[in-house]
Amino acid sequence: MKKILTLVALFGLNCAFADTYVNGYFKKDGTYVQPHYKSSRDSTTINNYSTKGNYNPYTGKQGTKKPNW
Repeated sequence: MKKILTLVALFGLNCAFADTYVNGYFKKDGTYVQPHYKSSRDSTTINNYSTKGNYNPYTGKQGTKKPNW
């Protein structure tokens, strides 16, 4: 039983922090947005790459946005 719970917990953590690939697209104003990765959607911004204190491993940039505590 312990092994099953451990596997479920590890699988859940893996899904919670998965990245999502976004294909390039055109905005309504004609601006092209390059393909990129983003963190998976959830109910908080504290784990997003753009949030202050976080680091984007794909661009090497630090986050600058204020978290929504």
